[in-house]
Parts: sequence; C-alpha cells; structure tokens
Amino acid sequence: MKTISDTFASIQPRPGDPILGVTEAFLRDPNPNKVNLGVGIYQDGNGKVPVLEVVAEVEKRLAAGSAPKSYLPIDGLATFNNAIQSLLLGTRTEAADRMITVQAPGGTGGLRIGAEFLRRFFPDSEVWISNPSWENHQALFEMIGAKVNLYPYYDAEIKGINRPAMFEAFSKAKPGTVVLLHACCHNPTGFDLNATDWARVLEIVHERELIPFIDFAYHGFNQGLEEDAAPLRSFINSGWPCLIAYSLSKSFAMYQERVGAFSIVCPKADDRSRVLSQLKAMIRVNYSNPPAHGAKIVSEVLSSTELRARWESELSGMRERLKRMRKLFVDKMTTLQIPGFEFVTQQNGMFSYSGLSATVVERLALEHSIYLIRSGRLCVAALNEQNIERVCAAIAK
Repeated sequence: MKTISDTFASIQPRPGDPILGVTEAFLRDPNPNKVNLGVGIYQDGNGKVPVLEVVAEVEKRLAAGSAPKSYLPIDGLATFNNAIQSLLLGTRTEAADRMITVQAPGGTGGLRIGAEFLRRFFPDSEVWISNPSWENHQALFEMIGAKVNLYPYYDAEIKGINRPAMFEAFSKAKPGTVVLLHACCHNPTGFDLNATDWARVLEIVHERELIPFIDFAYHGFNQGLEEDAAPLRSFINSGWPCLIAYSLSKSFAMYQERVGAFSIVCPKADDRSRVLSQLKAMIRVNYSNPPAHGAKIVSEVLSSTELRARWESELSGMRERLKRMRKLFVDKMTTLQIPGFEFVTQQNGMFSYSGLSATVVERLALEHSIYLIRSGRLCVAALNEQNIERVCAAIAK
C-alpha cells in the first residue's frame, strides 16, 4: 500500500521558468558590468524600473488619507473596472452594454480567470497560441487541462510573420476553438499584425465560429493608447463574443502591485448578469477578492483629466525610449559591420526576437556576462546608453 510519504517522495520536480532562471544566473555573476537582457520589465535609461510621477503623487494622497483597508468587492473596485472599460472601448458604443470587466491580480490573473471560465462552459474547446508565445500561455492553459496547439506565427527565415500559414491554420480550426491573440507588442517576437491582418483574422473568427481571447499586456507601448486599442475595438464592436486579459504592470510601471483586469464581451446584453455571477463565483473560491492599492492608484489617475494627461506623457516617454534603443542598436551593429539586424526597428514593444542562436546566447553569458533566454529574445528595455556599446560589441565578436 502506497503511503502518504511515498506519494510525496514520488513527486517529480518541474523545470524552472526559463526567464527567472536567467535572472538567477545573472544575480550569481560577480561581474560588475553584467547585463540582463532576459528580464521582462521596463527599465529607464539608468537601468532602473521607474516610479512614474503620477503614481508617486497619488500614493502620497492615498497615504495621507488613511482610509480603512476593508475587503474590495469580489469583482474589484468599481471605479477601476469602469476606467479599464473606457481604456478598452474609447468612445462608448453599444458593446458597452454587453461587456463585463472584473479586476484581476495582474494580467496573468486575468488570463487565469478566462481559462477557468472556458474550462467550465467550453470544456471541449482546444486553445491555440502563437508559435512562439509567452511561455506562461501554454503552461497556464495546460494546467487547467486544456489541449493546447500552436498556430504558425514567426518565420525565422524571413524574420517576420508567416501570414499565409497563420490564416490557413485559423481557416481549418474547429468551431469553438479558442484563439489566443496578442493585441500589440507580441511577446516574444515584437512583430505585430497590421490592420489588414486583423481584419482577416476577425473575418475568419466569424466564419469558423472561433472564440478570440486577446492578451493586452502592453497597451501604449506600440504607437499609442488609441492606435494600440484599435484592433481590439474591432473585435469588441463586431458583435462577436471575445475575452480580454488586460495588464497595467508595464504601462504604469507597477509590477509588484499586480494590477490587471479580465473582460468578456457577451453576445447579448442580457447575458451580462448571468456571466458576471459565474465569474464572481470562480473568483470567490480562488483568491476571494483582489488587492486594492494598485487599483486605487490607476483609478485616481484615469478619473482625473490632468493626471491622465501626465500619465499619457510619461507612457509616451517610455514608448519613445524603446524606439530610440531599437534604432541605436541597429546603428551600432551597422557601424560594427554586422548587417542583418535592420528588422529590429520593425518590431514593437519591449522585446525583440533577435535571431541569436542558443549557442551565441550561451557564449554571451559565459564570456561577456550578457544574459538572454535561449530563444534569443532580447529585452530592448534593458538596453541603455551606458551598456549598448558593450552589448553590440559582444554580439559582433
């Protein structure tokens, strides 16, 4: 008879997170000039995670207020949820009457709420994610028992998106298939669909009766708040149901506060109350109710015309710095007579699929204390004027 001790002894370790593993190796390295290009957070020109001025100001206000710290409602802070809907929708449309938004512990929490909803009400649906995608996408859906397939996306030969293969895969998907899409700043490749691509994806979603699940983690890091939300709004306003996981970790530089949301756009307005009741029941038995601090900051900023304008200005500064680092990287590599990196300026957001092989990545770490994950994904936000010369010289060598 197998004992409890036998069961514990038989538990096998799971592989560590590849990104966190790189960070651990980086922290062990004694080299004072080491560079971590595997990290997935925004850093300023000094290599530090910034504290946005509007965030610091609102935090002071909240601290001075000494409000009671009672539980939030299960679905979160109402003013926060309304503010997120405004960010997603822009001008209020008919879709607002079909839309539900609940606060979530980060974008990952939003993904998990959506995954639980799909497992309960669409248990036979397969989930398709891009090849490649953020590592946690596959792990998260497999953890709830979903079958995960990969659809073609990045083509290493052309260093871009394999559009024909992607559209063909979508066109063959079974009705009810969940298609996970990156709203902008695709992680890890940095290559985004254009307006024509999005129109074709939406057309196929309708034709094949697919369920779009849109991960919106980098709002404002591509072209701007309005431009980045345009593809999502085409789905929301199409009348077709869709799921949205939303993160504010990057756009507010508040990673440890775990501020996110999950939204569902229902087919009909009278679906909302029933769906919301189910979401609240799932949340209740999971984390019961979300944290308040980060949500209050976001709510304060987005509800003030003056604070929101300042936030958008700071967000624009982060976005423009990323674009500047991309151009500087390509210019440096060109100066070093290493061609073929021009595609980096065609990518968007915090990451670049650099094209560097696993062997090169290993040598960069061992010989130069420069760390990337094995796929060659490079965090553009970790580049700055102080380290880019050394990084480019190491890659060239």
